[in-house]
Amino acid sequence: MDAVASSSQPSTAPLQRPGEDALTSLVTLLQADLEACNKAIVARMHSPVTLIPQLAAHIVAAGGKRLRPLLTLACARMCGYPGERHIKLAACVEFIHTATLLHDDVVDESLLRRGMASANAVFGNQASVLVGDFLFARAFQLMVEDGSLTVLGILSRAAATIAEGEVLQLVTQNDLSTSEARYLEVITGKTAALFAAACEVGAVVADRPQREAASLAEFGLNLGIAFQLVDDALDYSADQKVLGKTVGDDFREGKITLPVLLAYQAGDASEQGFWRRTIEASEQSDSDLDRALHLIAESNAIRLTLDRARGFAVKAKAALDLFPETTLRRALLDVTDYTVNRVR
Repeated sequence: MDAVASSSQPSTAPLQRPGEDALTSLVTLLQADLEACNKAIVARMHSPVTLIPQLAAHIVAAGGKRLRPLLTLACARMCGYPGERHIKLAACVEFIHTATLLHDDVVDESLLRRGMASANAVFGNQASVLVGDFLFARAFQLMVEDGSLTVLGILSRAAATIAEGEVLQLVTQNDLSTSEARYLEVITGKTAALFAAACEVGAVVADRPQREAASLAEFGLNLGIAFQLVDDALDYSADQKVLGKTVGDDFREGKITLPVLLAYQAGDASEQGFWRRTIEASEQSDSDLDRALHLIAESNAIRLTLDRARGFAVKAKAALDLFPETTLRRALLDVTDYTVNRVR
């Protein structure tokens, strides 16, 4: 298996670097595939309607680690796939992700995306929504071109699940009675479903057994949950440069995330009253974010959220036990560690 790394002798020592170098290692292993994927993305962003490539290029230029398409590329190669179908499917995954970002920023009224002005801040809400629709359409064109009903089913279900997750987040917004189980349902839909699909199609294009496809879907699902848990912790623990958006956005928007739920549940009557005023009633003053950060720190909500994330990371890594030891498998394990150590 490990078609990409077969020309080099893999190290016998396990990768133990939880930082950015883990992602860099994966990018290096998949450099040719990632370059081809980026070319496909640029080509499919083209449109005679000039605003479309301009706006799409703006959000692409904002950076991002291409983690989701990287997962498609890595899983396909880890499964021994020698062809090129996975290139367009990785681009498809990125288009779905980018479309959801454009829509999310409009819904959330976000002004920053990865440290840059968000597309809606630059081009307006209407253009952002419509270009997001265009990217969704491009993604479905790529699925149809692939010609596999199995792939079409996996990615189209993921697209529907993402939308359901976003709507469920809207329903739970400002509602402190939301259970942790319901919160996990939200992040499973809005984030983890695409991680799972991105990984699963890698096994499908390689024509691997259903058991392997299911294991890769399980890997992606748990990795995606861990990823979002860490993102939600970062909103209350990182500075703006690290976070890539305005610190406290989730608080100001009344989003129900695990750090807030844990701090609320641990609070006394006065502290719970603070959360009800600021989150449920959306009555916030300039000093409220500082108090929210204090209460979250005092309740150990960040540590507890990260503990949950590490638990899902353990499940993600266990899902790769089915696969032989290869350079790509070890790189995916290391990227999982990186995902839950981004706060350090």
